Amino acid sequence: MELAQAGVPEKALAAVDPLVRDAHLNGSCLCAIADVNGLRLVEHGAEVPPEDMAMWAPVPHLLPILAWRQAQPPYVMVLADRIGADFVTVVRGQPETRSDAGGATDPVRKVAPGGWSQRRYQQRAENTWEHNATDVARELEALVDRCRARLVLVAGDVRARQLLRDNLPSEILRRVVEITGSRSEDGSAEITAAETANAVARAVEEDTTALVAKFEEERGQRDRAADGIEETLAALRSAQAEVLLVSDAFDRAARGWCGPEAVHVASNPDQLRALGVEEPSEAPLVDVLVRAALGTSAGIRIVPQGSAPTEGVGAILRWTD
Repeated sequence: MELAQAGVPEKALAAVDPLVRDAHLNGSCLCAIADVNGLRLVEHGAEVPPEDMAMWAPVPHLLPILAWRQAQPPYVMVLADRIGADFVTVVRGQPETRSDAGGATDPVRKVAPGGWSQRRYQQRAENTWEHNATDVARELEALVDRCRARLVLVAGDVRARQLLRDNLPSEILRRVVEITGSRSEDGSAEITAAETANAVARAVEEDTTALVAKFEEERGQRDRAADGIEETLAALRSAQAEVLLVSDAFDRAARGWCGPEAVHVASNPDQLRALGVEEPSEAPLVDVLVRAALGTSAGIRIVPQGSAPTEGVGAILRWTD
């Protein structure tokens, strides 16, 4: 009713209405963006914002969706033993997928039959473990590449984990975090889930910290950094921004202006008229910034207010003039 009274076209409202009834089946929060041509984007989030948001504007408000995506990087969980491993691949917005690798079982356990054959049996067991670990490692590499996993969470038998590490390239080893858990039903599922959530949160925080540190380094050298609203807008107008940094407490009351192209961004309409934009549109500045970044293939990182650039916005640049 509120949106209809605000003048939102019936076609846009009709596109969103059918999603509301069953939205709770897919997450705690629904975000739907539509125009007169129908739905443009639908996403479900695990975290509910402090208040419901409903708006009709020239530029969509994408920051909550970007926050959801940032908080949920793709990862692969590996539950390994000496026979092989089970994989769980988690990618936001897609069904969780499960697969396995390994499986050789002749023999799996070392035995102590005594006499001259003891060493031969033990070596055969080691060879079987190695073979299974190699299969697991190759399948894991393929999964990581396919889903662009930020993390590899490894649980299971101690010896199997070590053999897996020995067969992984350094690029994947840097993403490995060991957690509690096993292939068997041992009652550790809740512990595994909690450790997984903690590992994902740490990885997100580490990535944010690394980008802020890079920004501060470039700013300190007066090199590849734009700091503050006007410098950042200028960088976006020239498609110069590589990563846009936005404070998680950026003021939505701040206004910006945009035109038909992604690079048409400014803090006042006269700047855009000077560039040939006849009818600039006014919108929340944060939405104007995000639209420009996405339209020029720049990354976007939401950063804590305390570590944000001047005025809550900045950018790491692709190049300097």
